[in-house]
Amino acid sequence: MAKIIRVTTVPLAFKALLRGQMKYMKEAGYEVIMVSADGKERSDVMSFEGCPHEIIPMTRKITPWKDLKSLWMMYRFFKKEKPDIVHSHTPKAGLIAMLAAKAAGIKIRVHTIAGLRFMTASGITYKILVQMEKLTARAATRIWPNSLSLLEYVTVQKLVNPAKLEVIGKGSSNGINLARFSKSSLKQETLEETARLINYDPSLFYILSVGRIVKDKGISELVLSFVDLYSGNNKLRLVLVGSFENDLDPIDADIMQLIKSHPGIILAGWHDEVEYFMHLCNLLAHPSYREGFPNVVLQAGAMGCPIVCSRIPGNIDIVDENVSGLVCTAKNKEELLASLQQAIADPERMKEMASILQKKIEDNFDIRYVHQQLNRRYQSLLAERDNRS
Repeated sequence: MAKIIRVTTVPLAFKALLRGQMKYMKEAGYEVIMVSADGKERSDVMSFEGCPHEIIPMTRKITPWKDLKSLWMMYRFFKKEKPDIVHSHTPKAGLIAMLAAKAAGIKIRVHTIAGLRFMTASGITYKILVQMEKLTARAATRIWPNSLSLLEYVTVQKLVNPAKLEVIGKGSSNGINLARFSKSSLKQETLEETARLINYDPSLFYILSVGRIVKDKGISELVLSFVDLYSGNNKLRLVLVGSFENDLDPIDADIMQLIKSHPGIILAGWHDEVEYFMHLCNLLAHPSYREGFPNVVLQAGAMGCPIVCSRIPGNIDIVDENVSGLVCTAKNKEELLASLQQAIADPERMKEMASILQKKIEDNFDIRYVHQQLNRRYQSLLAERDNRS
């Protein structure tokens, strides 16, 4: 039985980004161990996936001394467990896991790139983050960007030896569970609870944002655009489903104040069952600065929710501009405002584009397909290793 160790920086990534993948691989005959820092999601992840979880402290920030300690602990763990494959996600986990796995002599070292932090950094932070990505890529034997546009970007930036690069299937780190993200699967009781939470009124127009409430998600531009729109139409509402982050990429104080005080903005907090908001709202706005392959856009598309998003790698692998959604330049408030105005003015056209996107997602990004493709790639890597032995 081949042993796979999957590594992320925090357990939330297992729950939110990779849910069900470890369970699938266990049922396919692998021994699977999860590794991350501790977190409140840990017990839920272990229960759902049916796989053990090892705590190795890691931070999402640049913390050299703590990172060295994490590297040593990871190395010792790999030497003890002797896995056949180490597969990492998220930047810090990738750096530590790939370096430790190489030092421990693990032959198959895979890192999935799902967005690049340096794309929105500057100065010395930018230089450090670029070097971290290059170091991770040198230590890995395979690098899997989770979208074709991200693969192209990584190639142009010369971050990775092209021979190591590959996109699994059509893209996405985990695909989407179409059995869950479907109008027919919604529970009436939960739908009513969600409607009460946002004081749902069918005469209003609801713009939805799902994800961390941070600068990189384009929250500042979205909030300022909404304020402009609301001044001419108080039938609009902006629903923010997510949580603030004070340590990493926090939003400015004036935007925070607007969110908390504006009569048209609804701060719903973090929720796992985002499909209910996507069903109730008229539009998803996702003006993010950087992505790998955004689950939020996949989820909204599967729910038939019309989309306005930024023109960045990841988003453009899912949404075809003016065919299956509206696309605007990232960090450009005026373009975002114009796209939102267009969407509000022509809801029927938005519904037509949403139907096109829904079909594309059903054909290409079903979670079962992604898991099957990943399993096949694991099998081929193991066979290649055995043939070289």
